[in-house]
Amino acid sequence: MSASCTPPQGRMGRRKKTLQEQQETTPVDRKISEHASQDSNRESSALSPLKKQNYRQKRSRHLECQEEDIPEKKQCFARAHPIVMLTRVAIESSANTTPHTVERSSDEHSDHTQETNDDKQSDQELLGLSPYELERLKNIKENAKFLNSLKLLESASVLRSSPNNRRKTNGIKREKKVKIIEESTRRRSTRLQGINNPLTNNTEQPNMPEPVVLEEHPMKPPGPLELMPINFVEGSGTFENFVKTWDSISQVVTGSSKTTQSADFKRYVSGLKSMSLLDNGVAKVVRDRIFSVAVHPSESQILVAAGDKWGQVGLWNPNHQSHDNGAYAFTPHSRPVCCMYFSPSNSAHLLSLSYDGTVRCGDANRLVFEEIYRDAEDSFSSFDFLSPDASVLLVSHWDAHLSLVDSRTPGTSYEHRTSLGMKSARTVNVHPVNRNICVVAGACDVCIYDVRKLNKKTTQPVLSLIGHTRSVASAYFSPVTGNRILTTCADDLIRVYDSSSLSSVDLPFTSLRHNNNTGRWLTRFRAVWDPKQEDCFVIGSMLRPRQIPVFHENGNLLHSFQDSEYLGSVCSINAMHPTRNLLVGGNSSGRLHIFCG
Repeated sequence: MSASCTPPQGRMGRRKKTLQEQQETTPVDRKISEHASQDSNRESSALSPLKKQNYRQKRSRHLECQEEDIPEKKQCFARAHPIVMLTRVAIESSANTTPHTVERSSDEHSDHTQETNDDKQSDQELLGLSPYELERLKNIKENAKFLNSLKLLESASVLRSSPNNRRKTNGIKREKKVKIIEESTRRRSTRLQGINNPLTNNTEQPNMPEPVVLEEHPMKPPGPLELMPINFVEGSGTFENFVKTWDSISQVVTGSSKTTQSADFKRYVSGLKSMSLLDNGVAKVVRDRIFSVAVHPSESQILVAAGDKWGQVGLWNPNHQSHDNGAYAFTPHSRPVCCMYFSPSNSAHLLSLSYDGTVRCGDANRLVFEEIYRDAEDSFSSFDFLSPDASVLLVSHWDAHLSLVDSRTPGTSYEHRTSLGMKSARTVNVHPVNRNICVVAGACDVCIYDVRKLNKKTTQPVLSLIGHTRSVASAYFSPVTGNRILTTCADDLIRVYDSSSLSSVDLPFTSLRHNNNTGRWLTRFRAVWDPKQEDCFVIGSMLRPRQIPVFHENGNLLHSFQDSEYLGSVCSINAMHPTRNLLVGGNSSGRLHIFCG
């Protein structure tokens, strides 16, 4: 058994010894050739050409080191970052560059030789980079050479070494802006200046002109003003004909302009539906926004008036031929003309009231605007006739005062004035039957006063109409009997009160929902009665298409005046003719629209 096991062990030992001996006794050249054959087999695998070249160079360097018994230097073939390689190239190139090359010497041959050596060295070191990285590195090197040619480093060193160009740490001192305060010119009386003073011996007058303040809309001077239109054309003769027409139609209706109640309601409604916009029924009468409208009571001719925002009063006769469609504009005021009526006793007189604190009367006979009442320190809001002959007026003030003015007395002052105990007074209206009673609309309240009880200090109201939650734009008695009071409030409600018994006026018996939010650029709506039918009223509307509705006192809509071609704006201020089927509406651009049946 031992003999049988020995030969295999001997063979195995002998074989291992043979391999060891072969490794020890095999020449170096044979080993190199064997390794080369193995490397050639490896190269036959799927490698890129660049990697194959790198591998051959590595193997050849390895074989040379083994032949010369030189320890091989380990070299990493990992791809170096382009910035690292650029730094290495920049350092080596700077080390091999002489001062003459930095200063651009004329030895071009040495520069070319040095660049050639650097290129060879860099090519050997960048064999492991891809073509894209090599191209990028080449661009970086060219940029670096261009920056070196600019000598930025030398210039920076020179600037740092200069003591005058050192950075200051104190900051930039800014000049303080000096405020120039203009002192206003102090006004001095002539007595203090010594002008025209008989007690002083100074004959020379100091030349000190007063500063002139130019107002865009200055207040008109006191006294009468000429009734001459601003659009008057000399030699045309049209205005003289216009005034003659105004005077002639006023004499016909004198004493017969009292309003009457229509007995047939159905006939009244049919008359409203038969009305339409006249062919020449649209014209620009005044320049700016209309605040008030008045209709002449003539039945033969149409004559309407409008007052605008900056004191203009326009008169318009559509049947009168002129260069401005029969419209003439006057400037008797300087502020909004918020209330205007033809005199009930003489319709040749047109009375107008303005915010500027004046009440004037335009006379077609004398061709003047006579001044009836003036208060330069106050602002007026509305007026109404206290006497049937229109000689006595009740004027309301924005500061909640009420003045009684008699035009028959000399001067332009009031006869009596009292405080109403309200925040403001917007409109005043006299009862058509009982002339001692008036209604005043103010801020969130409507009060009824007895004119006979007006005190010098404060007058208490006889009755207050409750229910208003916001400011009230207007309040008017019904034109014939005065048994109704119509109010327009900013809470989008139109209210009708029963005033037949002033001692029992309570909540309104009619509240009509209506959009009264006109905004800033439109005149506030004011619902007004139709003089022909005192249980019907007219008011502006914000609805589209644009229209002018007429309502009954119970809230029913009777008719809406529309015209798709010529009525395209909101008519905030409207007025009805006292006897004819005629309606006039004014918008915020100074235009009047006349509907006639």
